[in-house]
Order: sequence, then structure tokens, then C-alpha cells
Amino acid sequence: MAKNDKVLSVLSLAMKAGRIASGETAVLNAIRNGSAFLVLIAEDASAGTAKKFSDKSTYYEVPCRVYGTKEMLAHSIGKDLRSVIAVCDEGFAGSIIQRLEEADINGKQ
Repeated sequence: MAKNDKVLSVLSLAMKAGRIASGETAVLNAIRNGSAFLVLIAEDASAGTAKKFSDKSTYYEVPCRVYGTKEMLAHSIGKDLRSVIAVCDEGFAGSIIQRLEEADINGKQ
């Protein structure tokens, strides 16, 4: 669970800094207007939601990762259940991506 905490704590900091878009409409807008630097999709998001945001992220060249559950993501930003979150700050996004990659590397050893 420690690897989860690192990602979620950065997500929480980004929320406190006002650099998060959450909910489908807000995330779509952030992707389209170029303010999203990372899109996180919950592991338990519906297949349609996951495909829609994966496709949009690819089209607009925004990094996209599947991570955590709706409940975990929501709890980290202090909101109700969220299937998708956009990180709208390059520094926070880079930090989250780095932690996800570290977790993948450490998880495979």
C-alpha cells in the first residue's frame, strides 16, 4: 500500500494547489483546452469511460494511466467517487508518473 500512498499524496497536494480537474466533463474540457498534463482513470471505471478517456488522451497527446479505484481517487482529492481525474500541472503530473513507474519497477522484482 505504500506505493499507493505516494501517488495519492501527490494527487492530494495537487488538489490543494487547485491543479486538479475531476469528473467527466471537467476532465474532457481540461484535455481539450490543453491544461491536462496527466489523466488518471480508475481501475474500476466502466469500459466505456476508460475507452473514451484513453482515446481522448491519445488524440490530444496527454499521458494517461489506469490507477487506483474510484474510491481511492475520490478520497485523495476529498470528493465523491471519481472515475477520472486530470492533473493540470506539469510538475505534479511528472511526479505522479515517476512514482507510478517506480512502483511498476519495484513491483516486478
